[in-house]
Amino acid sequence: MTPAKRPRPNAPAEPAAPPPPTAPTAPAVELTSAAAELLRGLSAAHGPLMFHQSGGCCDGSAPMCYPRGEFRTGGSDVLLASLAVEGLAEPVPFWMSASQYELWRHTRLIVDVVEGRGSGFSLEAPEGVRFLIRSRLIRRAAP
Repeated sequence: MTPAKRPRPNAPAEPAAPPPPTAPTAPAVELTSAAAELLRGLSAAHGPLMFHQSGGCCDGSAPMCYPRGEFRTGGSDVLLASLAVEGLAEPVPFWMSASQYELWRHTRLIVDVVEGRGSGFSLEAPEGVRFLIRSRLIRRAAP
């Protein structure tokens, strides 16, 4: 029989476990009116949609729009928001890779649309436009 382990006086506390991928500290995500309009058109053509933003090269750091479920998310992704879009029955989930989230966690993300072709994998590519992230730093109040 082994003796029970007693905490030492003044011993440092055990480190807290890291937050889950859907941490409540996730940045806010919003859509411009142009992005919402494009999503309504894409949804009419492709059904329910989703966004994913990774930290890859080229267009990998741009938000990619897919038919919902066509891009597989997992433990290395963070669900940042479920975007309500007027005229769509279902919200559009916005996912980001956990490594990219670490870089963007202090920002408010704004999904916008600009002219020009982006990635061939994102649904808006044939439309001659692409989704783009604009951001604002989130200023936190001092405790």
